[in-house]
Amino acid sequence: MTSISLFFLLLLLSATAAIATLSSDLTALEAIKAAIDPATIPETSCLASWNFTSDPCSSNALPTHFRCGLSCGFDNRITGLFFDGAGYSGTISPFISNLTGLLAISLRDNKFHGPIPTALFSLPNLVTLDIRNNLLSGSIPPVISITKTLTDVDLSNNSLSGSLPPTLSSLSFGSLNLSFNQFSGSIPILPPNLETLAIQSNYFSGHLRNRSFGGLIQLKNVDLSRNSLTGPIPGWFFLQPRLERVNLSRNGFTGIEVLKPNKTRLIDVDAGYNKIVGYLSLNFMAYPQLTSLSLRDNKLQGPIPKEFSLKNMMLRNLFLDGNYFNGKPSKDFFSRKSIVSGSFGDNCLKRCPKSSKLCLEPQKPSSICRNVYRRKGNP
Repeated sequence: MTSISLFFLLLLLSATAAIATLSSDLTALEAIKAAIDPATIPETSCLASWNFTSDPCSSNALPTHFRCGLSCGFDNRITGLFFDGAGYSGTISPFISNLTGLLAISLRDNKFHGPIPTALFSLPNLVTLDIRNNLLSGSIPPVISITKTLTDVDLSNNSLSGSLPPTLSSLSFGSLNLSFNQFSGSIPILPPNLETLAIQSNYFSGHLRNRSFGGLIQLKNVDLSRNSLTGPIPGWFFLQPRLERVNLSRNGFTGIEVLKPNKTRLIDVDAGYNKIVGYLSLNFMAYPQLTSLSLRDNKLQGPIPKEFSLKNMMLRNLFLDGNYFNGKPSKDFFSRKSIVSGSFGDNCLKRCPKSSKLCLEPQKPSSICRNVYRRKGNP
């Protein structure tokens, strides 16, 4: 290589290093920062270091400029926004849609307000969207249906409301967290690739419908707690082939059907604090990996089956307190060799030894128990 060729190569590399980021990306970053109240940008925060006298993706940028808050790809595009939880207050600028190289956005633990901009869902390569724990309001934009790449979405701990768009079923989400918002209505048909669904502490209502969950062969973890769901918990719900953990607590369910599975991975079931009537199903015994079962604070009756104390069961945690169980529990629950912990208190049991941790809470007054069983029906 001649000295002249080497000179021009070095000049080209120097120019590339000095001007690395696309101008459209720079314009978008400036707009994103401008949409945030300057008074809420602490001096030590990531955004305080966004000084546009330097180029964010350039190796020549001053070490005090663009210290954090974004990432760059090999093609000099902005590929990630990762805001620190510094309490930034403002809106999410629609100019974010100009960052077409974005793969991930995390604006969690701040005070962003206003609606979710529709521009977020036009980003052609976005995989992860995490805007949890902000002050966002309004509904999920219907244009969410145009996104083809999003797999992980966390909108939890905001003030979002309305019903979920019916187009969710066309998306490729693997994880969806909408917990601690104000969503309402029934649960629509869900994305077929879901592995994790969390919608606790909203206002969802209606029955669990097979058409909403029936095609979710990847589903592992479900949290529907603290909603207004009603009717019986259907047997098909526990038969989903990869389901491991289920939280249905603090709803208005009135019954629970437990069917014997062919194959199951179910580990943890919490259906406490509902209005479930009937008896404790022995079919739970057919779930060999089940280690934790909570049916506390319901309206269940009858004896606690001794089979739940068997040593060959994986069951470790059994919470049945706050029901109307009667009779004498098996002595095996209270032996030194027992591996079962939990609570049998606040029932109508006889001979529940106070020396056992299962029986620390007292039983119901006998007058209440007599009244319940005198009716010969559900309490």
